[in-house]
Amino acid sequence: MTSAPLGHPVYREMPATIFEKMSARARETGAINLGQGFPNAQGPEDILRGAADALMTRSNQYPPSGGLPELRAAVAAHYGRHQGLALEPEAVIVTSGATEAIAASLFALVQPGDEVLLLAPLYDAYLPLVERAGGVARVIRLTPPDWRVTQEALEAAVGPRTRLLILNNPLNPSGSIMAEAELAMLAAFCVEHDLIAICDEVWEHVTFDSRTHQPLMRFPGMAERTVKIGSAGKIFSLTGWKIGWMCAAPPVARLLGRAHQFLTFTSAPNLQWAVAEGLTKPDDWFAAMRAGYQDSRDRLVDGLRAGGYDVQRSAATWFVTLDLRGSGIALDDVAFCERIIGEAGVAAIPISAFYPDAAVKHLVRLCFSKSDAVIDEAVARLCHFRDAVG
Repeated sequence: MTSAPLGHPVYREMPATIFEKMSARARETGAINLGQGFPNAQGPEDILRGAADALMTRSNQYPPSGGLPELRAAVAAHYGRHQGLALEPEAVIVTSGATEAIAASLFALVQPGDEVLLLAPLYDAYLPLVERAGGVARVIRLTPPDWRVTQEALEAAVGPRTRLLILNNPLNPSGSIMAEAELAMLAAFCVEHDLIAICDEVWEHVTFDSRTHQPLMRFPGMAERTVKIGSAGKIFSLTGWKIGWMCAAPPVARLLGRAHQFLTFTSAPNLQWAVAEGLTKPDDWFAAMRAGYQDSRDRLVDGLRAGGYDVQRSAATWFVTLDLRGSGIALDDVAFCERIIGEAGVAAIPISAFYPDAAVKHLVRLCFSKSDAVIDEAVARLCHFRDAVG
């Protein structure tokens, strides 16, 4: 057997993610898991029944690699109705979740040595996928409380080999949404520097306080240079289904599809049919979904604030951030998360895990996509811990 190191260094040298660690500890200890982002409800019953019916009455053989025609058409029509985008079904490639869409986009578009701009805090898949595709990451650091990217920071990071920008908006973990002026600046920057934007917009429907999501693809010059990524898991609270998609101008979409066919090739057809039906739901269904999660957000935030915590009320996503410094707690985010899982029985995620370096270390991410009873119990445990640490 060879004595050479086993495997690719990107994966060989990668530690277990904080999400794996915290979820494993939550399972082992019985802690309430406010770390990993998933609801503790089943999801919409009519969509579940649609999937079950399709499983028994429709084809269970390979669907087309690009996705069922019904789902590709439904995604295009959905974005036309909700976001004013003029997409044709051939502009949509269905993937096994948004993470696969990110991987396919990078494998299709990055050539060795290409530079990719990333905004930190960032989803943990971005950096290893850029590096595995042969790209070079250029990380731009965002900081609280506004989490804004500036023209100056972008210009300092861009170079002659820069080819792509990865944008997560709304932003996990901060729960912030980019303002229209900021998006317009990013669009103009991409056009000026001839960049393709990979837009991770999985939280596009989970917005609060009458805010609406604006896709970067809709801004001048971006229709031909944007890959827009969405997720049925986030829209319909069905994270285990792993049905996502990427939308791009047809010549780009065809290239993305070629990368996708050698990753997962396709996804379960019954789930695709059910998602296609779900995307036709009336506007009031989406409004009610947002209102329900907004109530859960407020329940968690108000409960923790009453117990002496400083918590930022998010504009989107299933997450809020707890400010340890503002709460008068002399612990960094990792130490706090380690202590509360053992002493309070609550799992959370340190925001520093979303930075490759120069991390913000005084914020903790908490997930509120839980039942009222789970939120109330987590609040009680965390407030008891707050009293104990003084």
